[in-house]
Amino acid sequence: MELTKDIIINNKIFTIRGIQVMIDKDLAELYEVEARRLREQVKRNIKRFPIDFMFQLTSDELNFMVSQNATPSKKHFGGTLPYVFTENGISMLSSILRSDTAININIQIMRIFTKFKNQSVPYFDIIERLEKLEDNDKDTQDLLTKVVQVVSDMQNIQNEAKNNTKKIGFVR
Repeated sequence: MELTKDIIINNKIFTIRGIQVMIDKDLAELYEVEARRLREQVKRNIKRFPIDFMFQLTSDELNFMVSQNATPSKKHFGGTLPYVFTENGISMLSSILRSDTAININIQIMRIFTKFKNQSVPYFDIIERLEKLEDNDKDTQDLLTKVVQVVSDMQNIQNEAKNNTKKIGFVR
């Protein structure tokens, strides 16, 4: 059952604005509360949710999610633009939603976010070491810049594949 919940949670994590987030309606479903009740609790405790913890999707972002089949339709959200929560925002939800279900789901979500981060640590080490290399030779600097970019791109590709998250946003 726990593995099944992990897979369900994995499928509800999206990358929006370059940040991994979860949608309010999906979180409410996992916590077994109504989405409007979750939003009410958040509004009552809005000081706990700065912009880097929670933000509202734009119409364009929502349209893109629907067009990419990340969400079934706009109607899925009841006619309002959904709020999304970052890892910190989800953690903060545990301080306002105190049911056993909410606590247990939050623990699972935090473990999944931690697993995502741990999978990308080796690349960060390589990038950090390459960036520290200093050389006055312009060709070497250009080459190192390209290597850093390639490794960063590889990291992003691997994270997307391993995390099995649905990437939302515009592709460059």
